[in-house]
Amino acid sequence: MHCISERERYADWLRWNRKGYAAERAKIILQQIGVESGIVNASGDLCAWGLQPDGEEWTIGIADPNAARTSFSYLSVSNAAIATSGNYEKFITIDGKRYSHTIDPKTGLPVTGIKSVTIISPNAEIADAMATPVMIMGIKVGLDLVNQLKGIECIIVDDNDKIYTSKNINLH
Repeated sequence: MHCISERERYADWLRWNRKGYAAERAKIILQQIGVESGIVNASGDLCAWGLQPDGEEWTIGIADPNAARTSFSYLSVSNAAIATSGNYEKFITIDGKRYSHTIDPKTGLPVTGIKSVTIISPNAEIADAMATPVMIMGIKVGLDLVNQLKGIECIIVDDNDKIYTSKNINLH
């Protein structure tokens, strides 16, 4: 029997949450050297702190799962992190049907019903760590969970392009 060490558990966690971790660490390092505001983007997982030079909050686009590199909406944020999980960048098409790279551990099959989940949180690691589980949970359970967590919000786009948001989201 092999017992998993604390180091192996952390390595596993880091493998899954590396972009959020990288963004958060970069932000901390920049703050330690005196950078008062900015955005760190780690391949789509990002964190923003402070304000823009004009005093406005940062404007962050929410990825459109139907059109790569475009946004369907945006948020004004400061001191927040955003991470998105979806089936629009990593997928396979078989007989004209798109299958997600995200596997539901209960069924062993690709997740269906959701194109993308965007999590907004005060911390990039948490945003990154929440996006895939909410996608796997589904719309109802995922929103129920997020609505119970202080400081965490989400935007879900389903397979029919219907947009669902947690209770405190204001999309533009």
